[in-house]
Amino acid sequence: MPALLSALFALLTAVANATGTVLQRIAARTVPPGDAFSVRLVRHLVHSPAWLTGIAVIVGAAACQALALNLGSLSLVQPILVTELPFTLLIACAFSRRRLPAAGWAASLMVAFGLGLALVAAAPSGGHSHVSAGMWVLTLTSTAGAMTVCVVAALPRPRGMARAAFFSSASAIGYALTATLMSSATDVFEQRGAGGFFTSWQTYGFVASGAMALFLLANAMESGPLVASQPALTLGEALVSLALGMLVYGERVRTGWWLVPEGVGAVLVTWGILILPGVDTEGSEPSAT
Repeated sequence: MPALLSALFALLTAVANATGTVLQRIAARTVPPGDAFSVRLVRHLVHSPAWLTGIAVIVGAAACQALALNLGSLSLVQPILVTELPFTLLIACAFSRRRLPAAGWAASLMVAFGLGLALVAAAPSGGHSHVSAGMWVLTLTSTAGAMTVCVVAALPRPRGMARAAFFSSASAIGYALTATLMSSATDVFEQRGAGGFFTSWQTYGFVASGAMALFLLANAMESGPLVASQPALTLGEALVSLALGMLVYGERVRTGWWLVPEGVGAVLVTWGILILPGVDTEGSEPSAT
């Protein structure tokens, strides 16, 4: 039952994140090019009702994600969040009053089936809540370093596919780190209550990393279309989260012959995610006006 509830809250997180992504995309498309990656970008966005509503929805998503991580493992929760992309396109179609093309439905079903197959085969389990200081230092330095590399690669590039993909990859790493820290913070809350939660460095760590990931995502949205940013965000966050779950918490997935259905599921998910943003660029992206 805890695993089922965890999966349900993870699915609610995906729906809420998708709604927030569409609203942020609407707001980001109105940002002047010269305001990218600056305080002016934030100043512009905080005056946008769409962006503020998107932030409120994302805060709700974070609460659902915290509940999901409290009930289940990082390796179970984070892969479910790849369903955010199909939900994003469905919600974008609703905003723009368009129908999702047949290719979009086919790709969405591909993602859903592939994810279900991979999770059933992998059966994420195990893990521990105690993490050494050395492991936290390694986790923080490696993720911060990878994010910095992506940002440095993005900044010299003009607005377009590459710039959006690099910013989105940095955001994906930031969101994976946020989930890792949030999982630790929710364990502290369960063991020591609200007092322990608000005095734990992981609580402030996941807030800071989440804010940075959100800022980087805003830059990805401003830099180019969803076809560039969304696959890197969706796949990157899932893969980095799986790696951190195994590295930091010692979570396990089944190996041996189970790797065959896991691989088939992963291929279907990747294929569907690469198709879906292309479907969106054919006309389902909402207008900023």
